[in-house]
Amino acid sequence: MNRAGIVSLVSAALAAALAGPAAAQDASREVRIVLPEQPANLEPCGTIVTNIGQILNQNVTEPLSVINPKTGKAEPKLAAGWEQLDPNTWRIKLRQGVKFHDGAPFNAKAVAYSIERMTGGKVTCSNMAKFGNAKLTVTPVDEYTVEIKSDRPEPILPTLLSVVMAVSPNTPADKAVNDPVGTGPYKLATFTPQTVVLERFDGYWGKQPEVSKATYVWRQESSIRAAMVETGEADLTPSIAIQDATNLKTDFSYLNSETTAIRIDVAQPPLDDVRIRKALNLAIDWDGLGQLFGDDIERAAQMVVPGIVGHDDKLEPWKYDAAEARKLVDAARADGVKVDTEIKLIGRNGIYPNGAEAMEAMMTMWQAAGLNVKLVMLDVADWLRYLQKPYPAERGANLLQMMHDNNKGDAAFTIPIFYRSSGQYSMMNDPAVDKEIDAAMAATGQAREDAFKKIFDQMRKEVVPDIPMFHMIGYTRVGERLDWKPDITTNSEIPLANLHFKN
Repeated sequence: MNRAGIVSLVSAALAAALAGPAAAQDASREVRIVLPEQPANLEPCGTIVTNIGQILNQNVTEPLSVINPKTGKAEPKLAAGWEQLDPNTWRIKLRQGVKFHDGAPFNAKAVAYSIERMTGGKVTCSNMAKFGNAKLTVTPVDEYTVEIKSDRPEPILPTLLSVVMAVSPNTPADKAVNDPVGTGPYKLATFTPQTVVLERFDGYWGKQPEVSKATYVWRQESSIRAAMVETGEADLTPSIAIQDATNLKTDFSYLNSETTAIRIDVAQPPLDDVRIRKALNLAIDWDGLGQLFGDDIERAAQMVVPGIVGHDDKLEPWKYDAAEARKLVDAARADGVKVDTEIKLIGRNGIYPNGAEAMEAMMTMWQAAGLNVKLVMLDVADWLRYLQKPYPAERGANLLQMMHDNNKGDAAFTIPIFYRSSGQYSMMNDPAVDKEIDAAMAATGQAREDAFKKIFDQMRKEVVPDIPMFHMIGYTRVGERLDWKPDITTNSEIPLANLHFKN
């Protein structure tokens, strides 16, 4: 071998020796997270969907504001601050020195583009369900200031901006994407049917996180997810069933912001008869059903958890009364209502631990009440077709398994979605209710809280468009090398920057 070849080999050996410890050290800062289900996509406009938000939120994409989980108040993120100029106008100051992963600058034009892409209707946007129905006009004032005008008062606009994910202006405006480009501390490396891989973004505007790389995989079975963390195959799973939460060192319970429920398609017979809707609520053995979820869960009477503006502590959940349920069904039948019509109970695989078992139990109870309910379990992509508008024309009479997350501090993220005629998940079409909702959304202080409570009371006692089940307790398993615990936001996001290593 000539001298040049020897020098080359020595140089390569030295480079490998020097790189080896660094590479090993970097690998020790990689994590593997196992989720209950595969994300339907990686569109930033869909981050309110759990399996998308837990990957993207505050990792790849960031909002203008975030909600403090302890206070429920909006705090700046990509926004530097804000002021309300009049009831319909807010001025937002933006953080400077921020770039998107593709090098595009984060500025007023980018914010205007992100909001217009979200609200323009060219992209199916799940996040719009929580954004409200106001029409916004976004005007750049200077490079780092935008003015946002709404067609009606928006007293909590900074809170609403927590669901607006800033995306690069190079993102297509007219189609959903699976290669999101945001401003977060991580950028997307790969997305395959088996994994999502995020890598740390060296150009991040904030503090560099400890985790260098995160690989996400998915397994439907809770016991398998728990075992993967126990054996070290994974570092974290955000959701396991109560029966698998058996290790005091690694398993943590937490009060999450989720309310489980069944949405009733009130437009479809026989569900258009309020007696049938009441019977559906009365036919459930709530104490028995609750055993699937643990002693710490709370029965729900409304679609928001305690602590949210609008939650009514005095509103009582439905009681179990099988005889009354059967009586209501028989009375409807006597009046000519076709109560034998097949009703599809549409469940979602992996929606929450023991979710399929809950649907099977409820189906049996409804059948005992004299209703022809049949269970259909779907994966998330098919289930989403029934969750949000436009609904399948051929859907027929149906009940939809849901889990609604509101950790934003205000019922504005719930009531318009489900009960206003234009709501993304609404089955209702009542102009009088729409007027009440609009008035509540524009109100402030005690008047706002009282108006929301009145609407929840009306839904529970008169309209009955849903079957509130439980305010949930979540259970996670965390590998012993990580220093991290869940909080009320965990069902919406798992910021990798919050994960720390014990050594």
